[in-house]
Amino acid sequence: MKKLRSLVIDDEPNARLRLRRLLKDEDRVEVIGEAKDGLEAVAEIQRLQPDLVFLDVQMPGLDGFETLKALPAELTLPLIIFVTGFHEHAMAAFDANAIAYLLKPIEPERLREMVERAWRLQHFADDRARAADGIHKVAASAPRDFRQIVARKLDRFLILDPAEILFFYIDHGIVRARTSDDSFWVNYQLGDLEQGLSEFSFFRAHRASLVNLRRVKEIRPTARSAFVFVMDDAAGSEIEASERQARALRLIIPGL
Repeated sequence: MKKLRSLVIDDEPNARLRLRRLLKDEDRVEVIGEAKDGLEAVAEIQRLQPDLVFLDVQMPGLDGFETLKALPAELTLPLIIFVTGFHEHAMAAFDANAIAYLLKPIEPERLREMVERAWRLQHFADDRARAADGIHKVAASAPRDFRQIVARKLDRFLILDPAEILFFYIDHGIVRARTSDDSFWVNYQLGDLEQGLSEFSFFRAHRASLVNLRRVKEIRPTARSAFVFVMDDAAGSEIEASERQARALRLIIPGL
């Protein structure tokens, strides 16, 4: 019998240890790794490509939903069993989308039910596809407040403070984040970043760029009734706003 290759993700060492002990009694599960936070989880899910992930919802840094959002869109999403303390909003979303979840402290009988459900889903393609769709809907419905940005440089994953980022831009179809001294690629869409970073004063200058207005040193008008942002990095990077977005900028910054 082929077992479900599984990851345990939780920021509490005791919680990971207890869940692993409980899973030893499950013949259909093989724990192949664990992660202590969302950033490590993103790396391990991509590296190991498990069948099943036990994912803590409430973690410092990246929470469970942010972890899923940080995964590449082209990656086949593993089956997810969310693990959570009582959280009314999350539970309502799980129930509405028929998503598997476990409440802490985990009860062995409930765990057995969820493992049985995952086993069935793994072996029926249509059911598995519907489960993946439900997981995507739950993750998408979670608040889009990007407190941190997961970025990648070569084979390293990093967490960036949005305040460090001058702008995001699309480069050959890849979304990149530019800081004062480097650039990184990220697994987010510009539209999601625009919504999730509104409190950090990011402005959609163009369909292919998103600018941190707090890092703008100068705004220059152009001949086409648009503007160019000059950023506060040493290179004085310039990002042009489209004519349409220039009108929106005038509403945000009166007097331009």
